[in-house]
Amino acid sequence: MISQVENTIAPLQQQLIAHPLYSEIKHPKHLRTFMEHHVYAVWDFMSLLKALQQGLTCTTLPWKPVGNPETRYLINEIVLAEETDINLKGERQSHFEMYLDAMKKAGANTTYVENFVRQCTSSTKTIEDTIKFAALPATAKKFLEFTFKTIESGKLHCIAAAFTFGREDLIPEMFTALIAKVQEQFPEEDLREFKYYFDRHIELDGDEHGPMALEMVKQLCDTEEKWQEVGNTSVEALEIRKQLWDGILEEITAPALA
Repeated sequence: MISQVENTIAPLQQQLIAHPLYSEIKHPKHLRTFMEHHVYAVWDFMSLLKALQQGLTCTTLPWKPVGNPETRYLINEIVLAEETDINLKGERQSHFEMYLDAMKKAGANTTYVENFVRQCTSSTKTIEDTIKFAALPATAKKFLEFTFKTIESGKLHCIAAAFTFGREDLIPEMFTALIAKVQEQFPEEDLREFKYYFDRHIELDGDEHGPMALEMVKQLCDTEEKWQEVGNTSVEALEIRKQLWDGILEEITAPALA
């Protein structure tokens, strides 16, 4: 069944790997625009992961063993890497914080995303309302809305599908294409922190987390109905990612930035 899902989403994955956005990032201001949009996908990835951790491991007291030990290991291993990886300076840092540092180094604006995260964690509003009324790019809002709609469904196999096929299984090839174009366009720019962030994801997702996430999906799908929902969620996750990429492309090719 995994192969059926992979065959279904292969055309969408190829569209993302070959997306024209990468070749249009021709100036530092284009890269800054990319980062200012993409950072929301960096942030909400952790909510997908934490939803899986809450559903597939024990996060309450008193502790008790929950679910499959292999799945527990997968989730906790990814949380460890995402929340406390080693940054370029050899210090412990989350990947989101690494990305914020890379943005600042590149001159990108982090004010909007930092304010948004504060609102999400301190406001009495629901996450849906916080997203709706936040000052975010329209396609970033849609991306976040899909993520939290999937989480709110409570269907662990659908959350795992968005996490696996929309993120872990896609990232190595997609970001390899992006980094290659960025290095070609800006050999003189100091983008070491930006490159390091993506290199870590490519390394972790390609070698370890991607295959483990696929195994997690298989363990969670014990009916044909669940496999069908996994396929539908995976397609939607890739379509919403393409809309995010399309939105960034539209902005950087607008007369003001072109």
